[in-house]
Amino acid sequence: MAALSVATLGISSVAVIPASAQQPIGLAPVPITFHLRDDNGKWFDSGLNLFGDQSLAVAVMPRLGTLGGLTTGGELSSLLNSDLVGAVGNLTGNLLGQLPLLGSLGGELGKALNLDSTLASVKAIGTADRQAAPAAAKAENLLGKFAQQLSSMRADQPFNLNSLPVGVDLQGALNDLAKFAVKGAPVTVNFVVDPKESTGIRNPMGLIAPEGAEGFPYENPAGAFFGQRSIQLTEPGLYAFTDMVTPYMLGAVVVDDPLTIGLDFGKASMVNSRNLVVPTNSDIVNRLVNTFFNITNPNNWQQYKADSENSFNAIQPPVPILQYDAAGNPVLIPNLDAYFDKKFSYPKTLSKGNQLPEVPGVGEVWIDTEVEEWAGKKAVGSATKVDVTNWTVDRKIGAPSINMNNPHNMWTDKDYKYLYQTEWFADKVDVFDRETGEFVRSTQVGHNPAHVMTAPGSDNLIIGINAGNEVVELAPGGTNVLRKITVSPTGEVRHPHAHWTSSDGKTVVTPNVMTNNASVIDMPTGTIRTEKTGQFPIATSMTPDSSTFYTADFLGQTLTCVSLAQDACADNGQMAHSKTIDLWANYSPQDGPKSGAPFGGLTIQLPVTPDGNAMLAANVLSQTVTVIDPRTNKIVKDLPCSAGCHGINFGAKKGGGYYGYVSNKFANVMQIIDVDPNGDGALDDAKIAGQLTLDATPKTKMDGSISGKSGYGGQGVLAIPLVYNGWAQQNQGSWRSQLTCGQLNPIDKSTC
Repeated sequence: MAALSVATLGISSVAVIPASAQQPIGLAPVPITFHLRDDNGKWFDSGLNLFGDQSLAVAVMPRLGTLGGLTTGGELSSLLNSDLVGAVGNLTGNLLGQLPLLGSLGGELGKALNLDSTLASVKAIGTADRQAAPAAAKAENLLGKFAQQLSSMRADQPFNLNSLPVGVDLQGALNDLAKFAVKGAPVTVNFVVDPKESTGIRNPMGLIAPEGAEGFPYENPAGAFFGQRSIQLTEPGLYAFTDMVTPYMLGAVVVDDPLTIGLDFGKASMVNSRNLVVPTNSDIVNRLVNTFFNITNPNNWQQYKADSENSFNAIQPPVPILQYDAAGNPVLIPNLDAYFDKKFSYPKTLSKGNQLPEVPGVGEVWIDTEVEEWAGKKAVGSATKVDVTNWTVDRKIGAPSINMNNPHNMWTDKDYKYLYQTEWFADKVDVFDRETGEFVRSTQVGHNPAHVMTAPGSDNLIIGINAGNEVVELAPGGTNVLRKITVSPTGEVRHPHAHWTSSDGKTVVTPNVMTNNASVIDMPTGTIRTEKTGQFPIATSMTPDSSTFYTADFLGQTLTCVSLAQDACADNGQMAHSKTIDLWANYSPQDGPKSGAPFGGLTIQLPVTPDGNAMLAANVLSQTVTVIDPRTNKIVKDLPCSAGCHGINFGAKKGGGYYGYVSNKFANVMQIIDVDPNGDGALDDAKIAGQLTLDATPKTKMDGSISGKSGYGGQGVLAIPLVYNGWAQQNQGSWRSQLTCGQLNPIDKSTC
């Protein structure tokens, strides 16, 4: 699970640092160390478990010659209110649904707002330095008055500290004390990638940092690694990190100054998206923090019940947070859990998990349930088969015999004999018998293979090496490596992720997350050209005529259309070489999304329908699927998905048309989207046609037993029979007879 650490800017010794953490003067503080691991719940692991997240930590940054370091036990419990869970938890509502005031905490109010920690620091400074004593006495008196004034405040309502009668005076007194407490060494954060803990190599990068923090946005241009990298956190505030190979793996550090009220997010945040600098009390900062906790804490993953509605209430740490608004005023959130309950409308009602479409699909859909836990294997993940003719979970392949590690994306051969499966956290592509689920072979291809497709015609496999710099071509059946093609003719590390192959098999496009561009590979010659994209492109797709490709710009909050030959990207009635589709056209990073208008962000897969009439894009940030018309490159509407909305691919709908099958990493369901229910070519009636839980049932055929997280981790999606142009025409036998003429000839209707 992704990590949240909390580091504290220590002011004195005894009052702030427990005796067990004190060390001789002259040594550096003990650092925060994240171990990047394969295990569920430990993707960024600092070794602790608080509020269900195994990566919370506290460190102390020294002042006045004292030493800090990693803090556990009572210090940590006090700062994060884990010692007050019962009392603080009651702030989220009572039996009447009314939110109690902060005063209902009584004598626990000071602890709940971390005023006890601030008071300890104030007293310590006054004791250590006679000149500071008057300011310390003043601050101590004002802290008492401050607590009294807070008692009438709501727990879910942020308030401007300067609006309280005592607020300005208190801030001034604390600022005066800070002059006597010289800031010491920065907080060190280590990222450790140990092959005993992580089969794949990793590459941490910075997502959020306080404005002015040195060395941010943090990136490692050398690429993914085994070993250790370290950074220094020089400013109080919120820091967040991800892995550039597997970007749902998150980590965060809050560097807290005890001479402020609450845990510090800083005055402004640098967000590694569009070069944003925003006040910390902004929608984008709080939205990202909410997303962070919902990903990193498995207790916050959405669990749908097959036959009934279900209440879902995400748990956030019940801690006080100090942010700043657009005018520079300090804003205190008394209780983050209560505030997020109000802002993001928790608890939510999850709909009935199984809502079956009236019209069946054709064939089967495979979804990589990547975080399912299986008995008898250390690694996680399985491939889940859904029979879309009757909407049942027909088979799961966990492959405990080979310890299949985080299966990420799949494809099949032209005869549908094999299922090709990448092991994203390892270095192999596995081959299974599609009908029986039996393991056939594994072929080693390179670090962290993400996606696999075949080339129409040759039926060769093409695999992108996510943590490397190349695509690998395998012989049919995955029997052996034919060649490796670099995606970087200039030599810099690019980390290609979700590639796409053209309908004639001659062109492969890779999105390169490290270099904000795409590599266009001419497969017959192996030559490369580079095209500019938005920030952190993570997935690609192509129009069925192979005239254009699209990238999902994960951190750019855009989609980019690029022409493969002549200008073919629609742009306000003209054709251009490239076109940017802005998913934030209706979003203000400060104030939030415009009500009722489409809004996306942190976009991943974005396939175009086989007939070229529609494109669907899965958005993690907004939990929506954006419906786009690629004929105009205009956004039509949004449709809802679930937590961790990730993978999409199209399969045949019985009688004509297509279903888009949507996977969700942090929910145990998939959605089924009908992009054009009446077949008139217009997309305004696109809808969620149904939904299905992905848990195993008593009738599900399996090669082992699930021990946890059943149905979770939805990533890659593969619909069989293949209906994309170039592959659809290869359908033979019974598969061919189940498809309409239009589905067999998606862009050439002359034969129909």
